[in-house]
Amino acid sequence: MYFPWVGMFEQWRLADDFVFFDDVQFARGFINRVQYKTPNGSAWLTVPLRQHSRDARICDLECVEDSGWRDKHLRTLALALAGAPHLQDALGLAESVLLRRDLGFCELLIEGMQVVADYFGLLQGKRLHRSSQLAVTGRKSDLIQGLVSRLGGDRYVTGMGALSYLNHAAMEQAGIKVCYMDYRKREYPQKFPPFTPYVTVLDLVANCGRDGRFFIDSDVTHWRQALAARDQV
Repeated sequence: MYFPWVGMFEQWRLADDFVFFDDVQFARGFINRVQYKTPNGSAWLTVPLRQHSRDARICDLECVEDSGWRDKHLRTLALALAGAPHLQDALGLAESVLLRRDLGFCELLIEGMQVVADYFGLLQGKRLHRSSQLAVTGRKSDLIQGLVSRLGGDRYVTGMGALSYLNHAAMEQAGIKVCYMDYRKREYPQKFPPFTPYVTVLDLVANCGRDGRFFIDSDVTHWRQALAARDQV
């Protein structure tokens, strides 16, 4: 994901191994874009991609490099975050990634997450992997189980979207405990109220600096509790 929302870093904080799923089919959504705040609500920053087939994997995608989008994104962020107390920190992180023309699409996404995680002190003791380099096959739940086993893990932390396809019983039999994120969505000082947590993490950096790490404190819930809560809705 492209300088994603704070919730992605909450998962990072709770994990020993973070797997970037780059060999799965690209789907329109949040992979190559992220929201930022404006006086008129949220708007989008989108990484333009070269034309690709419908079944292209994320790792097969390439950025369009002749449209000036990198400089435009930096100007947009500078304007949107103007006046924030730690604006230069946020722009410095963005520039350290966007000014590197040697980074392909996947590398750009991963580097963007790593520099922010490092800024907040979340890198120590963590290992980042690309699923394409782990040589695990399968689909959906079988793929997840294989990846966790491949890394020697005994717990899988994920977002609620996986609740509909994970085979929790099979994973438990394999010795893997499945936990779902219980996002607190902590409110921090933010321009252009009302507050929304669903914007780029650079917003947190610009407004709170390194103290933003204190807002990255969500926990998890066991899959049975998550399933029960969903069924009550």
